[in-house]
This record gives sequence, structure tokens and C-alpha cells, in this order.
Amino acid sequence: MNILEKIVARKRVEVALAKQIKSIADLEKEELFSRTSTSLTDVLRSTSSPRIISEFKRKSPSKGVINGDVTPEVVTADYVAAGAAALSVLTDIDFFGGSFDDFLRARNANPQIPMLRKDFIVDEYQLFEAKSIGADIILLIAACLEPSEVKTLSEKARDLGLEVLLEVHNAEELAQSLCDTVDIVGVNNRNLKTFETSIQTSIELSAQIPDSFVKISESGLSDAETIIELFSYGYKGFLIGETFMKTTNPGAALVALQNNLSQLANRNPHVI
Repeated sequence: MNILEKIVARKRVEVALAKQIKSIADLEKEELFSRTSTSLTDVLRSTSSPRIISEFKRKSPSKGVINGDVTPEVVTADYVAAGAAALSVLTDIDFFGGSFDDFLRARNANPQIPMLRKDFIVDEYQLFEAKSIGADIILLIAACLEPSEVKTLSEKARDLGLEVLLEVHNAEELAQSLCDTVDIVGVNNRNLKTFETSIQTSIELSAQIPDSFVKISESGLSDAETIIELFSYGYKGFLIGETFMKTTNPGAALVALQNNLSQLANRNPHVI
């Protein structure tokens, strides 16, 4: 059993337990459930320069603890101040050290910015959870869902007013899972079975994603040159977590990257 299979198996147990504790009707009564979502699609579609989706992530299965000395409200507020287009906050407990508490603390500190609930969605119940904690976007990972599940879950997410980020790792997943109820296609440069990364994945898949979908690149991104190169292939957003979180001040790391992007653009204005 590879790490993705382990995560999904654990997630199904976790969801079953959550359903016993809180019903969908209970989730619908949460204060944030009635909140109007903020669109990440609109932000990215209109941008004329690369935009960063900054992630709060405490640990990962491949790296272990990345940063255990930070708080979500401080880091995410710093991200927003540094110009992040959106926030991604992990809510998986066992493998990534995330929690609903992390998400809610980030949401309360940043009420308006688009926020992605970063987790392994395998059940419709989790969409109601996402809505109840103030998420704007949910993640559907093609590698752990059947195409029919992507369609059903994305349709329900749309019904709830949530945007859908479909994450793919190869051309087969893209061809099989892409559907009209997806808003954003994210190409993950990390192979979730081996956890190796290569931006060539984003380059190779760029032309295969229809222009009707907003494109973002995920994982293995750390320098302005790579981001500018991928922007030229049509990627509007760039989801970055570990690069920032492994530093003592993730917000300052985003500031440094934004400055590098600006300097590169000024030197080569034709690239943006």
C-alpha cells in the first residue's frame, strides 16, 4: 500500500467517525456555513502576472515536521500582507498535522481572501465540513477518486457555492476526470506515490488543459525563474507551501519571492 492509499484509507475511517459526532444538519447550523464564498477563479483569470497561493502546512509524509513553531493566524496574515492571491490550509490531521482549528484561526484572521481547504476529499460529507469552516475552494485529487466521483462531488460543491480545484498528475487523470463543474485545474508536480517532483509535469500538461479552465501549478516551486517560465505556459496561480514553511518567517519568504518576481519582470518585461 503506497502513501496515498494509506491516507485515503485513513480518511474514510476519519469521515465515518466524524459523521457519528456531527450530522450534516449540524454542519449547516455553523455560523460560517452561510458565508458567501470569495472567488479564486475570478482573481486568477483577471491577473496579468503570476499569483501565489500560499500554504500553511506543519508537516508532510515525505518531510516529517516542516515547521512546528508557527501559528496559522500570524503566518496567513503575513501571507496576505505580502500579496498572496489565496490561502491554502491543511486540515488533514494524521499525515499533515493540520486541523479545523488551524483553518478557522486563519479564516478569522483573513475574512475576505479566498481559502482552500487542503485535504483528501472522498465523501460528500467533507464538502459540508468545508462550507462550515468558511472554505471557498475544495480540492478533488484525481489520483484518489473515480471520474464519476469527481463529477458527483464537484456538482455538489457547486451547489454549496464552493469552487472546485481538480488536482491531476498526468495526462490520463486529466482526460478522465476533467468535467464542466471543475473551476480550476491544478497540476501537481509531485508524484503522490513516490513524492518526487518535476516541473516538467506542468509543462507537458499545459497544452492539454482547455482555456476555459484556470490553470495552477503545485509543488516543487521555489524560485522566480521557474514561476515565470510556467506563467508563459498559461499557469496563473502557483501553490507554494514547503518553500515558505521551512523558513522561520514564511511571510517574509513570500515577500522575498514577490520581490524576485518583480525584479525579473522589470528586467524582462516581455515575459509577463
